[in-house]
Amino acid sequence: MKAIIREKIAQTKGILDELGIDLWLTLARESAMLPDPAMELIAGTNVTWQSAFLIPRQGETLAIVGSLDKPNMEAQEVFDRVEGYVEGISAPLAQAIGKIDPTRIAINSSKDVDIADGLSHGMYLNLLDYLAGTPYGARLESSAPILARLRGRKTDSELTLMRKAVTITLEIFGEVAQFLRPGLTEKEVADFMSARVAEAGLAPAWDPAHCPAVFSGPDTAGAHAEPTERRVAAGHVLNIDFGVKIDGYCSDLQRTFYICHPGEERAPEPVVRGFKTIIESIDRALEILRPGVQGWQVDAAARDHITAAGYPEYPHALGHQIGRQAHDGSGLLCPRWERYGSRATEEVEATQVYTIEPRLPIDGYGIATVEEMVVVRNDGVELLSPRQTEVILVRN
Repeated sequence: MKAIIREKIAQTKGILDELGIDLWLTLARESAMLPDPAMELIAGTNVTWQSAFLIPRQGETLAIVGSLDKPNMEAQEVFDRVEGYVEGISAPLAQAIGKIDPTRIAINSSKDVDIADGLSHGMYLNLLDYLAGTPYGARLESSAPILARLRGRKTDSELTLMRKAVTITLEIFGEVAQFLRPGLTEKEVADFMSARVAEAGLAPAWDPAHCPAVFSGPDTAGAHAEPTERRVAAGHVLNIDFGVKIDGYCSDLQRTFYICHPGEERAPEPVVRGFKTIIESIDRALEILRPGVQGWQVDAAARDHITAAGYPEYPHALGHQIGRQAHDGSGLLCPRWERYGSRATEEVEATQVYTIEPRLPIDGYGIATVEEMVVVRNDGVELLSPRQTEVILVRN
């Protein structure tokens, strides 16, 4: 991870130059309890006292931390220089900023972009106090453009880890396909998969209470709900949303199964039709997903296909970025709804990794959805996960 953090810090320098921002300043304290999302990309460890991480467009990077945090920060070997203080951070921080003399200073505060909103209000007020009497308090702006690019643009090292996570996720999906049978509860299916994750020495990609999420049959709880005692039954469409985290990087995939009745050789026509519509909607999205398009345009391609086929529109974004977290990055493949703010109109960039995950209800059977992971390339996309193109039949 140290090598990847050094890659990301070097990448930051280029982003600052691209944006014309002179200094990116991240402030934190008690970060194990109040983490700033940026720290996992640039620090690699937690801090106790008020700490500042300075990455200038030009010159050396600097971490200013409490004196007892200094040895641990130095051991990370990611900043050019680590400075420790005893009484307070205000003087060394003001001196360091004055030496850089930045015209534009980016801080982690944003109305729309959660990954760039890690600066607490209290620490923001402290920063204004530290900069009182200098011109720098009036030069603060949001780091959202920096973090959108830094979290979105994956290095080859990051993509290697994500491919590993995808491979393991698909292996576990293969095992659960053999394990599934009528009579199991959603929770028993989830527990089987969680045990495989633990045996591999890995972690779930998101909250273990609903990773995996298992939904069997009609009238299920829906996305982001915990598996229940509801039993898998013949005639159910069953969906699983699942991912793992390996060396700090995530996968996030969904697969759809049909539980056959005795003697049933194929899924019923409504299930086949619904699933086919999902696959076609993914095709539509992949056809236009490339650098320069806005997220809402990709979402609309899939959404419009589903509604044109007579199904209701899905109540969420078509896809999100993924990386250090299951929901990562800034831009989304989403409709222009209030809940998404400006994220719908952000342009897609090369080397971003997105999920593609439309869904639709199949009356009387359940929910059909497939989620794939793709990395955006200059001429289109590269699939990180081999696609599911047929509903997986489960025969007892």
